[in-house]
Formats: sequence, C-alpha cells, structure tokens
Amino acid sequence: MTGPAESAVAAALERIGRDNPRIGAFADVFDADAAAQARNLDREDTPSRPLHGCPFAAKDLFDIAGRPTRAGSTIRADAAPAGEDATAVARLKDAGAVLVGLTRMDEFAYGFTGENAHYGAVRNPRDPERIAGGSSSGSGAAVAAGLVPFALGSDTNGSVRVPAALCGICGFKPTYGRVSRAGVAPLAWSFDHVGVLAATLEDTAAALDAIQGPDARDPSASPDEPEALSPHLGAPLDGLRIAVAGGHFATGGLPEVFAAVRRAAECLGADREVEIPDSDRAGPAALLITSAEAATLHFDEIRTRNAEFDRFTRARWVAATMIPHAWVARAQQFRRRYRGIARAAFENVDILITPTTPFPPTKIGQSQIEIGGETLPVRGTLGRFTAPFSFIGWPALSVPVPGDGPFPTGVQLVAAPGKDGYLLRAAAKLREEGVIGP
Repeated sequence: MTGPAESAVAAALERIGRDNPRIGAFADVFDADAAAQARNLDREDTPSRPLHGCPFAAKDLFDIAGRPTRAGSTIRADAAPAGEDATAVARLKDAGAVLVGLTRMDEFAYGFTGENAHYGAVRNPRDPERIAGGSSSGSGAAVAAGLVPFALGSDTNGSVRVPAALCGICGFKPTYGRVSRAGVAPLAWSFDHVGVLAATLEDTAAALDAIQGPDARDPSASPDEPEALSPHLGAPLDGLRIAVAGGHFATGGLPEVFAAVRRAAECLGADREVEIPDSDRAGPAALLITSAEAATLHFDEIRTRNAEFDRFTRARWVAATMIPHAWVARAQQFRRRYRGIARAAFENVDILITPTTPFPPTKIGQSQIEIGGETLPVRGTLGRFTAPFSFIGWPALSVPVPGDGPFPTGVQLVAAPGKDGYLLRAAAKLREEGVIGP
C-alpha cells in the first residue's frame, strides 16, 4: 500500500514530467532519490514530522550532497560535488519535506528576468511567452505551475520577491540572518538572503519555520532563536500601524501596480503615507556594492574563464573590477545612513505597503519598457522597489493582488528587522477580505 509521502511525491513528479517541458522550471529532477526518501518517511513508525512527505524544490544555488552546485552557469558544471546539503535544505528534509529537484536561475543569481544565456529562459506559467522573473525564476515558475507547493530561492536585491510578483505567488525575504546561508553559493555576501516562494501563506510560514534559526556553519546567522511564524496567520492586526510608502515608492511604475497598492491599503486601513527619504539612492548604491562584492568573489573566474560567462554578467563584472574603492566605501557609508533613515521612518509605523515590481511580466527578449513617457531597461528597473529593503536587510513579503489583466500584481509588505510575523498577519487579513488569493 502506498503511503502519504510516496503518493504526494509521485504526484509531484508526474506533474513535473508533464508540465516542466513547457516552462523549463527545473534544471534537475531527482525522481529516484525523491521516491526513495518518500518511501523511507512512510516506513517511520510515527510520521509526525511537520512537513511529512511535502515535495519541494530548491534553486540551483543550494548545495546538495553528491552533486555539483552549478549556480546557473556552465563554469560550475564540472565543479566537485558538494559534501553536504545546504543548511536550509537539510532542515526541510529533517522536517519531513522531500526534495524533488533543482530549479533554473539567472547565471550566478545575477539577474531579474530568468533569461539564462546557457540554458534558455524560464517561462511564466501564466503566459509562456513572458518572463518568470529572476533570479529565482525556476522556483517561482515551479510553484506557480503547481509542480510543488513551495521552493527555496535566494534574494540579494529582490530575487525571491520579483519572480513571486511576476508569477502571482507569495515570496518572503526574511530579516537578514534569520535563515542560514550555509551551503548557498554567494552572489554578494552582505546582501544575500535565503527566502521562500510558495502558493499559500501557510506553506510560506511552515517552510520558514522549518529553516530559520542559528547555525554555526554561517557566521552571519543570528545567534537568537526566532519565534515561530505560523501562529501569526491567526493573530489579529489590532494595534499594528500600517501606511503606504510615498516618494520613491509611489513613482516609476505603471498605473496598475499603484492601483493594487491602494486596494491593499484600503483593506488594511492604511490611510496615510510615509516617505523614506533618499530611497531613490538606495537602489544604485545597492547595485554598486553588489557588483563589487560579486566581482571580488568571482575574480579568478573572470580572469581565467571570461569567455564562458553570459555576456550580460561578464560585462558588468568586468566593469565592477575597476570600481574605485572610494566609491564602494561611500556607498557603504550611505547604506549605514539609509538604515537610520528607514528606522526613523518606522518609528510611527509597523508595516509599509509598496509595489513589488514596477510592471507585470514582459515578453521574453524584451529589453525596454515605457513608463510615464520614459523608456527604461527591463532588467535594471525590475528591482526598483525591492532593492532598498535588501540593502538594509529588512523583512519583506510579496503577495499577489488580482486585477483586471491576466496577471496578478505583486504588493510588497515591509516591516522592521525581526518583525517578520507582522507581514503574515497583514497578508492573512488581505486574504480574509478577498484582496489576495490563497
């Protein structure tokens, strides 16, 4: 007789086999390993693990014991196999979840569209002619297509929230240090977060509860044991002060993204606007530091295997190797100042509402978009509203708000560090009132 874990995993593998060729979400599928893990779970005397038999996927940036971590690049295709699983993967397995495969991504997690020069574009399940967002593109597409209930991603300047918004699902970037990054190939060490993309708020919270907490393998992980997030889904909003972000976060997007923000604000009783000054400088400063850190990490590969890079990645990282140190230092000084500015803005607010992306998914291969009479680059504009909060390591959750068009619009909820649970409370209220889906 087939047990519950084996049945759930077999169904997920069948869906992947049927639907993945259309969207290209998976880089690898672990049919035999996943089936074996599920059988072993069902043989346990007491299947009481919180995620017993739940299939999940991980971005091809996470170490999986015995397999090379390619990070979306052909340069890493011949890398030595990882000696152990990334901490987040190991913790999900300990909770009873079953890894069914690795998902595709922008090369080395440096991109927002999911168009990989080596492996092709990940396609949006709602319209395969459009992008799924990046860099956790495969994870977003896999969840949106119903192949798995949740998937792991990484978020440096928005790489969990952008694909969540464009694919119409939930995407949670926790407070910096809440989730270990051990065993995750880095892009920029002072920005990288491990996050979760999921179909429902319950799956989002359950996955985060399983992976969060201190880890001796990651010196950047917080030493404090965080509170469970799942109970916040049933907690009231009483006393929480909620506002709409003004200034930078109220410009530079298409009308429908601001309409979605207004819908969420009305539901949550957010009748005032709060501005975080200098937010227009946070994105450029984040890009400068991200590029400098990434170029430092990949300097040997840039020098010895230059021709093997995606030309988009190569051009920017070669340029980044020549950034004057004084520029990076000034950007870091501004980073410290901006953190203080944001903290001051949050003295009278607990949750801030912004758009997640400035526009819905564009066509694959489309490089520019017109907003307010101005022609802007798609890649360089998608992180306009997400990068400022990775810049300072604050928690942010993207939720899908349906509109008149074929694509839901991502609305971003932001809280102060350590207040991750507030975001789930607000999202649960939006769902209760029918503003967002499951």
